[in-house]
Amino acid sequence: MVDISPGDADDFRRSLAERLGDNTVRRMCGRAKQFFRAALRKRLIQENPFADMKGCVALANRQRDYFISLSETEKVLAVCPDAQWRLLFALSRFGGLRCPSEHLGLRWGDVDWANGRLTVHSPKTEHHAGGESRITPLFPELRRYLDEVWQEAGDGEEFVITRYRGANANLRTQLERIIRRAGLKPWPKLFHNLRATRQTELAESYPMHVVTAWIGNSAAVAAKHYLQVTDDHFRLAIDVDGAAQNPAQQTRAVSGKESQLAAHIQQKTPVLPGFAASCDVLQSCSVPPQGLEP
Repeated sequence: MVDISPGDADDFRRSLAERLGDNTVRRMCGRAKQFFRAALRKRLIQENPFADMKGCVALANRQRDYFISLSETEKVLAVCPDAQWRLLFALSRFGGLRCPSEHLGLRWGDVDWANGRLTVHSPKTEHHAGGESRITPLFPELRRYLDEVWQEAGDGEEFVITRYRGANANLRTQLERIIRRAGLKPWPKLFHNLRATRQTELAESYPMHVVTAWIGNSAAVAAKHYLQVTDDHFRLAIDVDGAAQNPAQQTRAVSGKESQLAAHIQQKTPVLPGFAASCDVLQSCSVPPQGLEP
């Protein structure tokens, strides 16, 4: 075997950087680092030439974030070719599922109609303890499209999605066509941004540990790759109607902003049958004076 030194590894990275993007270079060097680490553990080599190389993990590119609004969502759903494509889109936009693995793995036995819950099997996280599946609410926005497909399902049908399971079913390309048919421009990271949009919405109304349990990621991953700053956040922050106030008026309006944000979140919170609990006890609770950390 020809010896490869750390200097050779540096030369390899520099040659990649001359013709490829930064994240592509990072990914390729990361794979090389893993490859040589495996060879080292097998005692096939005496050292890993990439062992000391930094920056072998791709960075999050938040410039490609895109929040899919409800109006855009409705336009896309209106031109989907059939009920199963409407459900595929709704599972991403309203359910936050990973496409295509979690969509195609969904079985009718995973749908708990009575309790309004959906068991989602996740091949991507099944190697983690407890990551083989998760339970999410059967959100009202999603349930109508699932029910539509259920009405069309044949007797004894196992899988929910049956028409787009073939190897030649390129869902990404088909979705691009559907979006253009709706009169919209396809957004970056088509399915990822649908999932990220849903997680951003849910984070407005539920504690993060609940949201990540439903979406199937961690708080750290959500903050780095999913949660987005939307135009609604800016509108609430600047309070356009009160923009002409003088500083004294703005000071008095601070407490009003908190109630405005609370009302906004309450308004956006979907009503989930079977999940509501009595709020009588909350009216007698007091908020600690310490406040929240930024």
